[in-house]
Amino acid sequence: MKITYDSKYDVLYLKFVEGKKQVINKNLTEDITVDVDEKGKIVGMEFLDASQHIDLSKLLPIKVSAKAFAKSA
Repeated sequence: MKITYDSKYDVLYLKFVEGKKQVINKNLTEDITVDVDEKGKIVGMEFLDASQHIDLSKLLPIKVSAKAFAKSA
């Protein structure tokens, strides 16, 4: 997953699938859009006025735990 945030415009985009895909935009609200592929799978979400919808302090900056990459025996 890739997270992009533009603080100047307060826009957050969550990209769930790598690479470029043809998508269909589905507006959930005036500020929230879901991008789906031709099979109906969600590939991304855009949040306008993101700080009004999401507690960005819980999301940004992202911290990655070394445990997430540890291989199990």
